[in-house]
Amino acid sequence: MSAVANGYTGYGSRQATRVDDISGRYDPWLLGCCIVLACMGVVMVGSAAVAGAGMNVGPWYFLIRHVMFLAGGLVLAGVLMRTELKFIEQRSQLLLLACFALLLLVFVPGIGSSVNGAKRWINLGISKFQVVEAVKLLYIVWLASYLKRYSEDVAVTWMAMLKPVGVVGMLVILLLLQPDFGSSVLLLGITTCMLLLGGAPIRRIILPLVLLVPALVALVVFEPYRMRRVTSFMDPWQDQLGAGYQLSNALMAIGRGEWFGVGLGASVQKLSYLPEAHTDFIFSVISEELGFAGACLVVGLYALLTARAFWVGLKCVEMKRHFAGYCAFGIALWMALQSVVSIGVNLGLLPTKGLTLPLISSGGSSVLMTCAALGLLLRVSYEYERAARQVAKLRGVGSAPPVGSPPATSQPPIPADASARGTSRLRQRVEPSLGSRDVVDAIATLRRQR
Repeated sequence: MSAVANGYTGYGSRQATRVDDISGRYDPWLLGCCIVLACMGVVMVGSAAVAGAGMNVGPWYFLIRHVMFLAGGLVLAGVLMRTELKFIEQRSQLLLLACFALLLLVFVPGIGSSVNGAKRWINLGISKFQVVEAVKLLYIVWLASYLKRYSEDVAVTWMAMLKPVGVVGMLVILLLLQPDFGSSVLLLGITTCMLLLGGAPIRRIILPLVLLVPALVALVVFEPYRMRRVTSFMDPWQDQLGAGYQLSNALMAIGRGEWFGVGLGASVQKLSYLPEAHTDFIFSVISEELGFAGACLVVGLYALLTARAFWVGLKCVEMKRHFAGYCAFGIALWMALQSVVSIGVNLGLLPTKGLTLPLISSGGSSVLMTCAALGLLLRVSYEYERAARQVAKLRGVGSAPPVGSPPATSQPPIPADASARGTSRLRQRVEPSLGSRDVVDAIATLRRQR
């Protein structure tokens, strides 16, 4: 009788141990979107790279550079895809300090680098790195950690809500000193939306926005070059060879594409007519060469990527994995807002801003950190899938005894202290962040069967 009972207990132990061995799976929709966008970026940068011949850098300079940074980004993505989220979450405070350190480095002589009067880069020797791209990801991770720790306080107290507002305010001040108005607005937008998703009431969000909007308007009105961008965006044809030059050429490129484009590589506007054809205005080249169909494909891919990221984030929050869920929300907002701004600029719907099209535009810093962010997003999907499979496994263990096992009434009684020890060990095998009542019930059922 004792041997039979021990054999049954051993089965329960083996089943419990197998919970730890369950692996996850990267979300195929997210992975597919990332691969298609990256491949499209290589193709379109290669098509626009011919413009480099007029910039004394060779016709394939931008393509080779883009592929090299994309390879580096894939390495970063691979590292983050294999890094436990708990490890990242435990270092969220250090990541926030890194945000301020990076933004201050651009002002250090010998390290910071200035281009066209803007101090946004640090010199790494072999290349320049735009620090705000890293700050976006580091800040999102910190804010996700903060919302997990203080989600209940954010919903009921002003102080808990205003702390991240103060943090992003200090980051925005450093960005405006560079100056980088576009990234400042992007960070503010991400913060606002994440606070709303984290439970902050809309009525409390409105007051900071009411105070913030006039300040942003003043920054535009009292800065001549920003004001010129706004006026030229409203009617680029009034000064087609001056302030409206970029937008007017972008609109001509989009108009030439019609329904199905002039053909891959056949763009005329990229031949020294359209400035930054491989970076900020690559969507115009896509529209000219692939037409309305190609433009809709790009928009659809970003919409699918964003929607799927939100879906993964929502599932994580439902499973009480709040840090993972808020990371997914933040990255989804980043990709969505930046792609909307970039496409809106190309279509003449928004004033000209130096924001790249994620994964498609050529740009070393942007490509590297976008790949890193999407690698983190894929890790979130992996851990969600792993947790869901663990829950399913525990439900399966608790549903029925193994074939040939003795009935539950024939088992010898289990001492209370031994039962407690077994429960403690079993709980440690399941990720404590699951927090689902179903998991607790499954564990209790398994303990009774043991």
